[in-house]
Amino acid sequence: MDPQHQSLFDAALGLPEAERILLVERLLDSLPPGTDVTQEDELEAELGRRSAEVDQGQAGLVPWSELKEQS
Repeated sequence: MDPQHQSLFDAALGLPEAERILLVERLLDSLPPGTDVTQEDELEAELGRRSAEVDQGQAGLVPWSELKEQS
């Protein structure tokens, strides 16, 4: 992975879980129809599960400011 992509990836990992889920969903939606995404069904199920946890207040979310201080 080139340095610019690695930097973007690292920044995405620093986002709260809910925002990472939204980012993944938007990235997947940006792909052309029929794009082969490995294990897409499993990923969709996991994203749905995590999204439901966030919606139900069951996910342990950490604010970006707190994560930033830890690094």
